[in-house]
Amino acid sequence: MGNICSISLPADRIVSCFWDGTTEHANYLRKLPENLVELGTACERLRELRNDVKRKVDIAEREQLQPLDQVQGWLSRVETLETQVTQLIGDGTEEVEKKCLGGCCPRHCRTRYKLGKRVARKLKEVDILMSQRPSDVVAERLPSPRVGERPSQATVGMNSRIGKVWSSLHQEQVGIIGLYGLGGVGKTTLLTQINNVFTKRTNDFDFVIWATVSKNVNLENIQDDIWKTIGFCDDKWKSKSRDEKSTSIWRVLSEKRFVLLLDDLWERLDLSDVGVPFQNKKNKIAFTTRSEEVCAQMEADKKIKVEGLTWTESWELFRMKLGEDTLDFHPEIPELAQAVAQECCGLPLVLTTMGRAMACKKTPEEWKYAIKVLQSSASKFPGMGDKVFPLLKYSYDCLPTEVSRSCFLYCSLYPEDYKMSKLSLISRWICEGFLDEFDDMEGAQNQGYNIIGTLIHACLLEEGDVDYQVKLHDVIRDMALWIACETGKEQDKFLVQAGRTLTEAPEVARWTGPKRISLMYNQIGKLRGSPNCPNLSTLFLENSSLNMITDGFFQFMPNLRVLDLSYNSITELPRGISNLVSLQYLNLARTNIKELPIELKNLDKLKCLILFSMLQLSSIPEQLISSLSMLQVIDMFNSRISDDSEALVQEFESLKYLRSLGVTITSASAFKRLLSSEKLRSCISALCLKNFNGSSSLNLTSLNNVKRFRNLHISNCSSLEDLEIDWAWEGKETTKSNYLNSKVSSHNSFHSLGWLRVERCSRLKDLTWLVFAPNLKMLIISDCDQMQEVIGTGKCGESAKNGENLSPFVKLHELRLVGLPQLKSIFWNALPFIYLNRIHVRNCPLLKKLPLCANSAKGNRIVIAGHKKWWNEVEWEDEATQNVFVPCFVPVGE
Repeated sequence: MGNICSISLPADRIVSCFWDGTTEHANYLRKLPENLVELGTACERLRELRNDVKRKVDIAEREQLQPLDQVQGWLSRVETLETQVTQLIGDGTEEVEKKCLGGCCPRHCRTRYKLGKRVARKLKEVDILMSQRPSDVVAERLPSPRVGERPSQATVGMNSRIGKVWSSLHQEQVGIIGLYGLGGVGKTTLLTQINNVFTKRTNDFDFVIWATVSKNVNLENIQDDIWKTIGFCDDKWKSKSRDEKSTSIWRVLSEKRFVLLLDDLWERLDLSDVGVPFQNKKNKIAFTTRSEEVCAQMEADKKIKVEGLTWTESWELFRMKLGEDTLDFHPEIPELAQAVAQECCGLPLVLTTMGRAMACKKTPEEWKYAIKVLQSSASKFPGMGDKVFPLLKYSYDCLPTEVSRSCFLYCSLYPEDYKMSKLSLISRWICEGFLDEFDDMEGAQNQGYNIIGTLIHACLLEEGDVDYQVKLHDVIRDMALWIACETGKEQDKFLVQAGRTLTEAPEVARWTGPKRISLMYNQIGKLRGSPNCPNLSTLFLENSSLNMITDGFFQFMPNLRVLDLSYNSITELPRGISNLVSLQYLNLARTNIKELPIELKNLDKLKCLILFSMLQLSSIPEQLISSLSMLQVIDMFNSRISDDSEALVQEFESLKYLRSLGVTITSASAFKRLLSSEKLRSCISALCLKNFNGSSSLNLTSLNNVKRFRNLHISNCSSLEDLEIDWAWEGKETTKSNYLNSKVSSHNSFHSLGWLRVERCSRLKDLTWLVFAPNLKMLIISDCDQMQEVIGTGKCGESAKNGENLSPFVKLHELRLVGLPQLKSIFWNALPFIYLNRIHVRNCPLLKKLPLCANSAKGNRIVIAGHKKWWNEVEWEDEATQNVFVPCFVPVGE
């Protein structure tokens, strides 16, 4: 302690010993308390300004604007400075409170000095940030990404569809692609997936643009969708006129490569009105639509039909929406769930709707009830009547005429999966009075075919397995019945219980209101009573196991126009059928009726009488046919008639309005009489030549150029050796081969003939005249013991010897050869068989070679059926041909 020295000096001397006593430095010490207060106040003002700017930025971001970098930087610097100032004020306040040296000096003057200096500098930094405050514009709208990913759910079965569209988009010759299909099949989902593929794969396009079109087209909305991708959809853009927007879009896109994806087209969209340039196919447009016709109107380079899911895909999607917990809850549920999924017929929309609806159903009874509802009244199933059917109904609402809508609803009278004959459907439409645009039958038929085309293009009808049939998708049929039975002006006008396995007809009281009743494909057996049906126009009873109809059943049906009793076991018609005074269409095909009642004479409005394949029919009252003076169509093809067919031909001649005739002829004299009448010859649509005796040849030349002649059946003509055609040709310079080729390509041939069946003609050796039938679709030859060649080399002369380009059976779909022990050749060269899908050969031991090469039937799924022994002995053109067709073989029983 004694060593400590104490020295006393004034305070200002102490300070001056350490620092320069200038005013600025002195102020760091003297004004620290005041500066701290000023810094807090300045920082509060800066914080308020920061909050204002931040609020503006938040609003801009909600409007999808991008904050400016300088604004983001300023906010960041303010935040950093605010943290520093808060800490500094805390330190400074603590230091001011710790005073010494008589209240003037801190314990450590150097610390106070540094603190004062830092406060002064922060004041300057606050002033600088205040002066750098952002202007009112704090953000800007940036261009959208080159392609934006669209929200999508997990999908099933899309990979192959995506691949098909993706490859089409990259084909040089393809600029516009139309994706069409019925509602709910997944077109929008597919287009969405294509859009998202562009976000993942490298490509050369500057823009991938999505625009929704919809039923009520609004060009400005489409333009706005486009501009969101290629520009800035701000107030300036919104204030532009449609033409100005079109010009702006054109100016940008004309210098870029782009893909335009248009969803939900219902009619042609004029791209130039929107402003989309399309001078070349380097740019691509893909669109979705329910109408194939829209694809044509948009001049699509490629049309792709979006089909429903396969069963495997359908079941996967249904399980996904149902959930495994429900599926595993009870051992009966998986099988019942498959039954429900099958009712969806591959439509993703329906599978999704039904899967979700059934996700909470965990008892077999609930599932069985659901199946019953779906099969009897699908609209009552949750989500169907209020969501699915209204969506599908848009296609119906967009049909161009009331007639086309009526024709569509008419198709719902048939059972599920029924293949409707186009010609039969049109005949019924004519007799219902739908097709009255033309007075003549041909014009009305053309109108009918046009309507069928319209319905197919709208994806409301589908092509059948063969080109003369159409079918109705099960869900579309349910939608049609919903329209016909539950909505609009047709409500309660349809009573449809087709294919319901009924054993009794609906009670009589239910027959009073409906205009159309269909009880097809049931097991009713008997029709009793006399239902009062003042409104009934259509009654379908085909294939209902009927064996009896009481006499009074038709008594109170004054407006019935179409009656179908075909494919039933009835042996007679009730006498009361004479009360059907409005009847225009009567179908008795394939019934067991033995005699037509004379009471049919009262049906004086009858236009179509269908009697084909009535194998028990033995008698038609004299003058009955001729008394039906309004008949336009009569079909007695392949019916058994013991009466004089020559007399019947004479009655046909008296029918003034006859336009289509299907007839069975049982004698050479009747055949000659038929062909001698130019009127009847021009009407022939189907001809059955049966049980001819004593005629070794028949001349078919006069049947060429009969444009309605589609079906020929030759049966049990045991003495027939040759079917003659006029082989004569003019000019000494003309070879037979040139003549054949010219005849086949000219109008002088059987261009309309589509079906030929020849059976039990034991002396017939060939059918060479078929070179004149280029559009033949089906050929059946059976039990002709001496048939050696289908197309004879001898009759074709030089063509056969020189191997010249004669190519029959171009349109053939099916070839059946059965019981031909001498047959050695079908044709001497391999044929292209472009449409062939089936060959059936049985009991033809000498037929060692088929007219096939490696390129025949290319692209077809062809089936070749026959005995295994015969197949093992087939000789092939070459190894390549064998490799192509060996997998096609299906063995049949010996």
